[in-house]
Amino acid sequence: MHKLIVLILGLLMLPASTLAASVNYRLAITQPQHHLAEVEVQFPQTDHDTLMIKMPNWRSGRYQLLPLADGVRRLQVTDAQGQPLEWQKVARGSWRVALTAPTRVTVRYQLYANELGDRSRHIDDSHGFLDASGVFMYSPEFRDQPLRVELSVPEAWRSVSGMDSPAPHQFVADNYDVLVDSPIETGVHQSVSFALDGRDYQVLFWGEGNYDVDAIVEDLRRLVAEGAALWGGYPYERYVFMIHATSGARGATEHLNSTVIQRTRNSFRKREQYLPFIATASHEFVHTWNVKAYRPAGLTPYDYQQENYTRLLWLAEGSTSYFQNQLLLRAGVITVEEFLQDVARRIERSEATPGRQWQSVAEASFNEWIATGGDYARNHSVNIYSEGYLASWALDLAIIDRTDADKSYRDLHRYLYQNHRLPDGFTEQDVKDGLRLLTGTSFEPWWQQAIDSPNVLDFDAMLAQVGLQRKGSDQDEVAELGLKVNEDQGLATVTHVRRDGPAWQAGLTTEDRVVAINGMRVPASQWQDRLAELPLDVPVSLTLFRRDRLMTLSLTPERRHPGKLVLEAQADVSPAQKAAFRAWAGIDWPY
Repeated sequence: MHKLIVLILGLLMLPASTLAASVNYRLAITQPQHHLAEVEVQFPQTDHDTLMIKMPNWRSGRYQLLPLADGVRRLQVTDAQGQPLEWQKVARGSWRVALTAPTRVTVRYQLYANELGDRSRHIDDSHGFLDASGVFMYSPEFRDQPLRVELSVPEAWRSVSGMDSPAPHQFVADNYDVLVDSPIETGVHQSVSFALDGRDYQVLFWGEGNYDVDAIVEDLRRLVAEGAALWGGYPYERYVFMIHATSGARGATEHLNSTVIQRTRNSFRKREQYLPFIATASHEFVHTWNVKAYRPAGLTPYDYQQENYTRLLWLAEGSTSYFQNQLLLRAGVITVEEFLQDVARRIERSEATPGRQWQSVAEASFNEWIATGGDYARNHSVNIYSEGYLASWALDLAIIDRTDADKSYRDLHRYLYQNHRLPDGFTEQDVKDGLRLLTGTSFEPWWQQAIDSPNVLDFDAMLAQVGLQRKGSDQDEVAELGLKVNEDQGLATVTHVRRDGPAWQAGLTTEDRVVAINGMRVPASQWQDRLAELPLDVPVSLTLFRRDRLMTLSLTPERRHPGKLVLEAQADVSPAQKAAFRAWAGIDWPY
């Protein structure tokens, strides 16, 4: 409570002109061990008879409604004289304040912040991560007004954000949209700063972990140097990487000129663990252009109270996934072999996803707000990230083919960056117009087949265009049942049944608990070993529990080659294929 009093007194000491001209936010971390803070928002004078105040119902970078307003308690609203004003909650994230005369309005509330994995808000005894979407209310009436944020935090803490900081623990922004896209990390951190090409960078580490600070900073330095090569310029003067080493939370979110990346604390050291981390860092950095500088018109301006629909999320997210490793390859952070291993994994994942025959990437984009994942989704849907990557690759190769490797997908994104910057965004027609301008040809038929319709890609033809092929397997084929299991109470419990595969045809379903193969008990821990022992082309009986009743089903396995897909160079590669490879990967033919 003492900190809250200091916070309020500090606000009263601000010049009256500042208070009248801007929205002023104060946050005091009062009980960090209980994830609690006190927030105060002072809005400029309004002459209306009501003032709407709102908490966003979603945050940028995550296309899903979230219960952010549920973290608000003890709401109080007063006028310029400190007198209480009547208010009423009218929707999940909206409150209506009744006014009897022109006045400034002050809103105070307690905030509960324990959503680290959502990357919306988290406060504990070591730090606070504050994404304004889940922390600071706004009024549509003053959304475009300049604002100031001041924090009251423990003495040893430091506060960092992509926003300008006129003093320690203070930030200013041109409007609420800048605030909501500029999270604040305050606490005890390791921090490294560097400058490159006239721009300032800060890399901040929160949490103990097995990360190598110097190695990460060096790789990020090499990564950011490649930005201008793709887009021809940078949309920022300063950029902040916020890295969280956590006890379980994972993920990342892009912001206007910063990103937050979360990894479990001991998952940085091994190369196979480090690669996903640095790829995520690259992904969020690419978003600084693709989404933050230019994005689909359906996402601009953000409507924080409801879903923002577009059929182009595959381009916003899938293209970003597509470019992330290209930048790392060009920067020398990953090798050609690591780059191609990632391509191979994506091919394998797509070929194991029956939903690619069912749903287009455009439909998946529009449906992302209600996408739930799981068994049904895998069989009947596609993912905007993974299939959006492959749609981007197919479009890249189509551009390369139609221009004899003179242009590529990078040129299309440079066109969007230069011609469709925010606030307007771009439409599907804008993308098609850019393709016509780059190639001199219409992409309407291609778009209808590859984007608006489910598109089963010919990966062998795509690989051949850039001089690559699948490496033949020297392992014998094994039996494949077309299902996945997890161990649950020692039993092999079915979690996925591939549509039209052997298990699907036999009638297996999720939550079946398989206890025996061909009459012999099979512990979940021995599942893969027992499958490897099955004879080929011979029917198999599975004994299982369904709704606690024992039953037996028969099926005939398919054949498959064990091991992971590996890509290699073709034996004789033409100059045209080498040129296509360079246009695609951004480096010379490496073989």
